[in-house]
Amino acid sequence: MNYFSSEFKLGILGGGQLGKMLLYETRKLDIHTKVLDPSDEAPSRIACNEFFKGDLMNFDAVYALGKKVDVLTIEIENVNLDALEKLEDEGLKVFPPTRALRIIQNKAKQKLFYVDNNIPTADFQRFAYKSEIEDSFANGGLKFPFIWKATQFGYDGQGVKVVRKLEDLNGLPAGECITEEMINFKNEIAVIVARSASGEVKTYPVVEMEFHPEANQVEYVICPARIDAKIAEKAQEIALQLSNKIKHVGLLAVEMFQTQDDRILVNEVAPRPHNSGHYSIEASYTNQFEQHIRAILDLPLGNTASKVAGIMVNLVGAEGHTGNVVYENIEEILSMDGVTPHIYGKKQTRPFRKMGHVTIVNNDIKEARKIAEQVKNTIKVISE
Repeated sequence: MNYFSSEFKLGILGGGQLGKMLLYETRKLDIHTKVLDPSDEAPSRIACNEFFKGDLMNFDAVYALGKKVDVLTIEIENVNLDALEKLEDEGLKVFPPTRALRIIQNKAKQKLFYVDNNIPTADFQRFAYKSEIEDSFANGGLKFPFIWKATQFGYDGQGVKVVRKLEDLNGLPAGECITEEMINFKNEIAVIVARSASGEVKTYPVVEMEFHPEANQVEYVICPARIDAKIAEKAQEIALQLSNKIKHVGLLAVEMFQTQDDRILVNEVAPRPHNSGHYSIEASYTNQFEQHIRAILDLPLGNTASKVAGIMVNLVGAEGHTGNVVYENIEEILSMDGVTPHIYGKKQTRPFRKMGHVTIVNNDIKEARKIAEQVKNTIKVISE
């Protein structure tokens, strides 16, 4: 099929920053795009060929977009799966396939899938209602501390909480959830696996993630991860094993823990471009967004190796600031070598909202990490 400068139409469910960065690549290749998002202010709106406003969880809105395109993909997994299934039944190519999304969209199903397929993961329990956790604790079935996770609709640290005492459950959603054993880990790492529609598979290098202690959000993504080569190899093997079992098409970002005794445990996965792969825009031969397009259109996958060490710093809204966004000191970071800011196009900031990211590339990972710290301490995302 001719995808380029042709009648071909690619649909994308979700118009956030991931969609916007996917659209850099479709514009580069002149692929016609149609995007569905509930917000008039969606970052993707400026970059797609046609924009449709609609709820991603609404059957009719998702189905209607699917009927206007030749291939449909996602930039967020919280979408109406019944509509996708009907579209697939009617012959539309939907990537990742709905059966993979059904597993991934619900964290309890995701964890059960790991257990069924011998994928190492932290011990967990599943609860239909949050109130059942208290009963389990009273009967000795649970011990503090543990991690509480809503099974659906969590993102960027939302829907996840460390529970050290019963009062910590107050104010959390009452519905289905899981609790996980709290892992004493050395490192949080991630591997992105690309799989094309005809089954070609490639992995990106292992990255290491440094987290903000309070917001439960990634502060730095470091590539390559500063870990032993054997551990990196083991992480890539597990990510590949998971990719083979789940049979996604496109990208699969596999987040993992390296434990104190050097076991690798899968934390969770995302079937789309991912925060842990943003460094690749500047640092890799083929960035994750281009790779996702190649995979879903069944084009040859690109080289996943890095040209240079890369570190990504998330730009999130400063505490105490809500309203029209101002990027303070952006000129200062632009004067630093190897520093590239990406501004997502969200006009309104609020505390810890993801507003952009900055990539730092350098031949020396230690130097890159030093500059990343300078960047983090210099640029501020505040309100007017």
